[in-house]
Amino acid sequence: MKPSLEDTLLASIRTIPDYPKPGILFRDITTLLGNARAFRRAIDELVHPYAGQKVDKIAGIEARGFILGGAVAHQLSAGFVPIRKKGKLPFDTVRVAYSLEYGLDEMEMHKDGVAPGEKVILVDDLIATGGTAEAAVKLLRQIGADILAACFVIDLPDLGGRAKLEALGVPVRTLIGFEGH
Repeated sequence: MKPSLEDTLLASIRTIPDYPKPGILFRDITTLLGNARAFRRAIDELVHPYAGQKVDKIAGIEARGFILGGAVAHQLSAGFVPIRKKGKLPFDTVRVAYSLEYGLDEMEMHKDGVAPGEKVILVDDLIATGGTAEAAVKLLRQIGADILAACFVIDLPDLGGRAKLEALGVPVRTLIGFEGH
């Protein structure tokens, strides 16, 4: 019998206590990525609702969103667009500032990464407070993208990120939730 998706993910996502600071339970997907069956299953589950739909681009948030987003883009025969921290892209960019716990940061993408009206799915490994994903949505909308959904392997529902994106009118797909932070 095939294990449930939840069992597969629970068995393949490592939890590291007190990282990067005391009180945090870090959900490490490198163990998921290293398990070929679990990785494939996660990608298949992220892709499934959008198979057969017109999807022009997958936008992946640095850095684990690049890995997951690239695989999703391949499965959907869509292009891939990296969303990176400020100063990491070599061509003309559009940029958005966003709040961190202690200050501001900026993310950017190439101006020509998405054409106005293109249908885009945003991908990252985890949604917590939603600050980074919210900034990515604003960045994509700034250049005219039609955001179909935001997809994450992990949701930390206690931190409210999913609700933040849904309040922006972005459907959110996650594969597993973990209590706490």
